[in-house]
Amino acid sequence: MPFPQLAWLTQVLSALADFLNRGGPAMWAIFGLSVVTLAIVFWKLWHFARLGAWARFPHRPLRHWVEADPQRAVGTLTKRRCIRTDIARWAMVHSLDPALEPASAREETLREAKAALAEAGRGLRALELIGTVAPLLGLFGTVLGMIAAFQALQEAGSRADPSALAGGIWEALLTTAAGMGVAMPAVAALTWFESVTDRLRLDLEAIATQVHTRAPRSGLQVAAQ
Repeated sequence: MPFPQLAWLTQVLSALADFLNRGGPAMWAIFGLSVVTLAIVFWKLWHFARLGAWARFPHRPLRHWVEADPQRAVGTLTKRRCIRTDIARWAMVHSLDPALEPASAREETLREAKAALAEAGRGLRALELIGTVAPLLGLFGTVLGMIAAFQALQEAGSRADPSALAGGIWEALLTTAAGMGVAMPAVAALTWFESVTDRLRLDLEAIATQVHTRAPRSGLQVAAQ
């Protein structure tokens, strides 16, 4: 055979299609949800890495800030761009803006932090929806399968084959198992990602508080970069 790898792939796809057909349309829908879940998980890992969600915040800029050296503090933050350093930099810029009162500077920083957290939380609602819908969809497929099995039993009457009925029932239960198999990883991933965003929220609050409570009172102004 000229392409053994292609033949092996064809056999795998054929077996998968046969397995999904046993569960009916609900099984195909659950399979689609599993693909979407996997795509969202990998995308969120890339998204968090791009935002620097796991990057440590350098404490040297805060030391420069406390020592009334805002130019050096902002310059140090600019060299290491991540979600934490961006919020710290904006907090310093707003704090030193002579056109903003201290309360207004805090509000501007809060607005930036909320926007950053909203960006970090993108895609989590989809995982939450999948974790809720997948088991319900599996149960729905099982109910439809059970209805079909008992309809076949009624039509067979006294000639009903118990083995055929058992086969129809276990095929119907496949969708419930598949729905739970998709929902559990989705909920686990959602819980982990939410813990990352919660940690980000606490860190951003702590950083903004340190910047605004220890703002230099020398009237210096730092340009946003």
